[in-house]
Amino acid sequence: MERRKFLQNIGLGSMAVPFFSCITPGVINDPVDESRPLLPPRLKAGDTIGIVSPSGAIYESQSYEIAVESMQALGLNVKLGEHVRARHGHLAGTDEQRAEELNDMFRDPDVDAIICLRGGSGAARILNLLDYDAIKNNPKVFIGYSDITALHLAIHQRTGLVTFHGPLATSTWNSFAVEHLQKLLFEAEAVQYSNPADKGGLLTQTKNRIRTITPGTTTGELLGGNLSVLTGLMGTPFFPTDWSGKILYLEDVGEQIYAVDRMLSQLKLGGVLEQINGVIFGKCSDCEPGGAGGYGSLTLEEVLDHYFKPLKIPAFEGAMIGHISDNATIPNGIRAEMNSEKGTFTLLHPAVK
Repeated sequence: MERRKFLQNIGLGSMAVPFFSCITPGVINDPVDESRPLLPPRLKAGDTIGIVSPSGAIYESQSYEIAVESMQALGLNVKLGEHVRARHGHLAGTDEQRAEELNDMFRDPDVDAIICLRGGSGAARILNLLDYDAIKNNPKVFIGYSDITALHLAIHQRTGLVTFHGPLATSTWNSFAVEHLQKLLFEAEAVQYSNPADKGGLLTQTKNRIRTITPGTTTGELLGGNLSVLTGLMGTPFFPTDWSGKILYLEDVGEQIYAVDRMLSQLKLGGVLEQINGVIFGKCSDCEPGGAGGYGSLTLEEVLDHYFKPLKIPAFEGAMIGHISDNATIPNGIRAEMNSEKGTFTLLHPAVK
């Protein structure tokens, strides 16, 4: 379906989305290793997307209705997971139910893609129950963020499948999120990510600014996600063992600055930071100083500079990645080139086939 017609059909054709531009279709700037990464098939109108709930439960019926209607507005048919409405404490069912639901979606030949209903917590509890052979043998677009980082990292480590840190089924599907996902997953374009340059009538841009930590350009495979979930997997067999040459991207929400400092210290002491080629830090929403024994706190800027500047690799903060409405969809396992002075990064080849 034409992009213009697609957006008109869902009422978004007139809304501008300046976050990204596209490389000329068909131009591959970097050779693809056919064995790794494992690319899922691109999406098309009429495909079926399965909605699963591998983390926290949702209690309001309207949230399910909005999730289904949003996927249908993307031109997709919807299949709800067998246990998507289940509850077990704060979780969307028992560990066995949530793992079975995800395994079944990957095994189901009538399901073309999978999206998570919400994040929350609990995804790490099912990592040892997943059928990684089934996931590898049935590559599909898999989307989610926040707690879903645990699944992205485990699937990357065990299968090499490219998965997507992007909106949840219950996210705010505004023009930004829709058009970005359409370019990446439906049209299979190599995308350039850059923040919207919206001054809002002011003399200079004050929202969504980029801050360069260390200037420069580099290339590497994108890998990352939610900082607290990512560090929580360290020391397990589901944490990626090879960070050499990666571009690490991070985001978080609701963490005090001392906690961000502790988690970045863990990445440093665990040897991750010394291996990577570059750093993209997205948004740390509602991350405030406090809880440091009554003494003053470092700022987030000071903490990021402390860990990233000594690496002497390109690094910037402020990318549109995180617990925000204008949330970009980022492919794990795809090589990209980043420019930390401009605050941009560009995929070197499409993320779907």
